[in-house]
Amino acid sequence: MFKRMQAAAQKYNYSGTFVYQQANQMRTSRITHLLEGKNEIEKLEILDGNLREYIRRNEEVTGYIPEEKTLLIEKRVTQDVFPAIFSAHPNDVAIYYNFRNSGEGRVAGFSCRSILLEPKDDLRYGYRLCVEKATGLLLRAQTLDQKNEVIEQIFFTQIEIGRIDRNRVKSSFGNVSDWRLENAAMKLVSITEWEVKWVPPGFKKIREIKRLVSDNPAAAGEHATKLAVAQREIAQIVFSDGLAAISVFIEPSTQSRTEGARQQGAMNILGKRQGDFWLTVVGEVPAKSVMQLANSIEYKPK
Repeated sequence: MFKRMQAAAQKYNYSGTFVYQQANQMRTSRITHLLEGKNEIEKLEILDGNLREYIRRNEEVTGYIPEEKTLLIEKRVTQDVFPAIFSAHPNDVAIYYNFRNSGEGRVAGFSCRSILLEPKDDLRYGYRLCVEKATGLLLRAQTLDQKNEVIEQIFFTQIEIGRIDRNRVKSSFGNVSDWRLENAAMKLVSITEWEVKWVPPGFKKIREIKRLVSDNPAAAGEHATKLAVAQREIAQIVFSDGLAAISVFIEPSTQSRTEGARQQGAMNILGKRQGDFWLTVVGEVPAKSVMQLANSIEYKPK
């Protein structure tokens, strides 16, 4: 099933509007995906809040930020854009979840098969997936808590599958020759001085990244140089079981912050000071898993 869902998200042409609902927040986006020969082209438009557009050609992503007249170029480091949000291998999933067919339904006018993934422990959430019958494309994914209640969901409200006009993956902004070109200050690294000694069973380290973050680039004005904006380096270690992800963010503890934990939808977030560093653990897992992982982090300077 997961292989079919992943293949469908990559090989079919489709264009649709989807909603991401997290607690009391909702965001609407539109995705258009085309396969041209061996090339994958994808356009993601953020329809709420600040106008944003991302166009991906294979592994290169161009972000359009109109209010700053900026093109942000980066390499794709994750493949978790809906509907390609699950990369789990069925054999791995079967170790930690029970599969159950939960009937049929309709999403965005398409008939779909509903599948329930029930966790075998209390360290992870459950999922209810609705998969389009003919293609295997994921149309809706709901995250379920221990009471089997929906705490987060992402779903298409409208979608076309099949013949999609190539013009629909072109940028909406026309001539951008006077826009500033910026390469994302992000690099894949090996973070050896930090060790996470416990993760929920089935979770594996999938990447380590360091990136430069500007504290408030908008306040510095459109024509500000990078030097005019305070920047700090953040290290990120990402773990996943192919269904959910947990990230550990590590940065120098230079700012005044309050330690503590909070939950938003399926996301649990914990911030804590550790020596001269500030750690933020963000996970699509129950609070006890985030807490246990955070308490297992050790700093081992070279």
